[in-house]
Amino acid sequence: MAPRPIIIIRKKAGHGGHHGGAWKVAYADFVTAMMALFIVLWLLNTSKQTQEAIGGYFKDPTGTSKKVGSGLVGSGENFTLTKDNMSKLKEELQAAVRKVTNFEKLKNQIEMTVTAEGLRIELLENEKGTFFPSGISEPSEEGKQILVLLAHEMSKLPNTVSIEGHTDSKPYNGSGNYTNWELSADRANAARRVMQQNGVGLRQISQVRGYADQRLRKPKNPDDASNRRISLVVQYLTKPDEDDKPPANKNGVAVPKVAPKEVPKKVK
Repeated sequence: MAPRPIIIIRKKAGHGGHHGGAWKVAYADFVTAMMALFIVLWLLNTSKQTQEAIGGYFKDPTGTSKKVGSGLVGSGENFTLTKDNMSKLKEELQAAVRKVTNFEKLKNQIEMTVTAEGLRIELLENEKGTFFPSGISEPSEEGKQILVLLAHEMSKLPNTVSIEGHTDSKPYNGSGNYTNWELSADRANAARRVMQQNGVGLRQISQVRGYADQRLRKPKNPDDASNRRISLVVQYLTKPDEDDKPPANKNGVAVPKVAPKEVPKKVK
């Protein structure tokens, strides 16, 4: 009987043992650190208002973050214009005004300046009378167009607005007791009506002032047409000082301040 053939079985060596997932943990830590770095760099380049909004959210996700907005125009009551960000409103309004018809014709007659009172917007007249015809208290079509545009933008803000009317030193040509005082006040009031008919709230107008020729833009040239103007002032909303806030107890609840009791003095 023939011998059986010898069968040789070769076993290939397998891979080494499992290397583990330590490298994955290290890589995840690296990615997380890089993400945190990018967030910090982004925050350093954002506005103070955005930083307060994000910080407020982490401190109180259900409360503080709702009190501070992170945008500008369109943020409504969530945004407060202060001295830190009033210049941004100026840029936004300038961009909006550039879109009006005949902007090239009007650009030298619209001035915006950040002052100690707020953002002052001046609608300056020329010899022909651009925004208000000479001697007339009602705005022209171009005047209404600008006032409507500004009203739409200001209606999105919680800040109050004051409106001023100014004239040059030329006496009013009308008859009777109607003077530059009445004309400047009537023009400011006409601007108020247009703005409140186009979005500005009833309580958002804080003052309507008529100055006649008492605050000339060009005192050395009192008859200059640019002395005739309407001024809109978007006023700052100041934040309450820390000293004015009532103290809080250990649970964070405000405790009203109580005046110290006076000790009666003995009468000698």
